[in-house]
Amino acid sequence: MADRLAFTKGHGTENDFVLVPDLDGALGLSATRAAWLADRRAGLGGDGVIRVVPAELAGEAAVRDQAEATWFMDYRNADGSAAEMCGNGTRVFAEFLRREGLETADEFVIATRAGAKVVRRDGDTWAVGLGPWRLADPARAEREGFDALVHVGGDDGDPFSALSVDLGNPHTVVALPEDVDLAGLDLGRAPVVRPQPPHGTNVELVRPVGPGHVVMRVHERGVGETRSCGTGACAVAIATSFWAGSLDTGSTWTVDVPGGRLTVRLTDGHGVELAGPAVLVADGTVPTALLPD
Repeated sequence: MADRLAFTKGHGTENDFVLVPDLDGALGLSATRAAWLADRRAGLGGDGVIRVVPAELAGEAAVRDQAEATWFMDYRNADGSAAEMCGNGTRVFAEFLRREGLETADEFVIATRAGAKVVRRDGDTWAVGLGPWRLADPARAEREGFDALVHVGGDDGDPFSALSVDLGNPHTVVALPEDVDLAGLDLGRAPVVRPQPPHGTNVELVRPVGPGHVVMRVHERGVGETRSCGTGACAVAIATSFWAGSLDTGSTWTVDVPGGRLTVRLTDGHGVELAGPAVLVADGTVPTALLPD
């Protein structure tokens, strides 16, 4: 490894990431080193770390098999754990590839652990197709309108009803009762979800604002509360559409998050598209001697 590690810092609606170029696949990135890079006190700071590596050099065969993609978004949560993908991260990843001349088209495919994703330039923003999605327990969801219970701020008190949505990564969406203040809820601790998902889950708390318009907060698996979650915004749009009794293809949702605004569109075949900004804010290097083993 060289004496210094190059990085770029970026964010999508203030969901922030450390991007690490590994263009020859020689670097790799352990969970310990990813967690250090994401540490906001000892490291560089971010909600996650993205290694930029050729798809053909990925460690996972399922990623190498995504022949239509040139580049692999090797995404890790802030605790260093590998994640399937990240909606906001895909846009920041695409912006980095374009800036560096690694991709030059307005539309291209990137590889993720959740499969190949098509990203396209949409004016000043990026849009990414994240579908198909599925309900974790469709029979119970159809019968009861929910399939999970969520305690927020601890394991006491009455739980909220919630719906589990799989977008390649797991989400549990809570529609808050009208008498509960979204801003006042404690997300300093991970919500308790029952039944407990085997691989954890992101938890979204949602409040309708108007037709096709919601506001949300999110506690991300392996991270904590973040300013935004792209796949979480999609899960919220899907769940809210389901509860409203309409999953119409082509319907568009405005989703406000603490870090800004995202647009979600339901597409054919239980697909979903996420659009929003992607900003690269800084480039630098860090001495490799500081990285943990």
